Amino acid sequence: MSILAAESENPLLPPVGEIIIGLIAFAIVLLVFFKFVAPRFEQVFRARREAIEGGIERAEAMQAEAKAALEQYRAQLAEARTEAAQIRDQARAEGQQILEELRTQAQEESARIVARGEEQLAASRQQVLNELRTHIGTLAVDLAGRVVGESLDDEARRRGTVDRFLDQLEGMADGRAGATVPEGSR
Repeated sequence: MSILAAESENPLLPPVGEIIIGLIAFAIVLLVFFKFVAPRFEQVFRARREAIEGGIERAEAMQAEAKAALEQYRAQLAEARTEAAQIRDQARAEGQQILEELRTQAQEESARIVARGEEQLAASRQQVLNELRTHIGTLAVDLAGRVVGESLDDEARRRGTVDRFLDQLEGMADGRAGATVPEGSR
């Protein structure tokens, strides 16, 4: 019967004393857990959340700083390009100015050389004419003396004769230069 009595009790249900001891032990464990373990977990979770949020904020701040640095770099690059273009334009303008100055100097030098050449040519021409007059005069006086049969040693007479002769030659040369040559005589 004791087996039957024992069977009347539910073998799955623990005795009441064990249930009370188990509940007290569970309450103690639960109290220790909420008193010590849960706050520590909460503290660790909060530190992690703050570290993550701080990392995100730092990353956003660094990204904003990087964007600002990039914009500053782009502005400096644009400014440098503008300055380089201005320097190039200024160099071109200075180059053109130098070329114009050199061209002007070359033209002035060329004009001066041409003028000096013309002066030298005129002086040489005058010298050749004077030498030619003297030589032709001497020849003309000798020839005239032979033709006339008298000596033309008198300086004034000789000079007058030579001048007349040369003037006649120049007149003939001027007359020929102005006259046109007929077609048949070419």
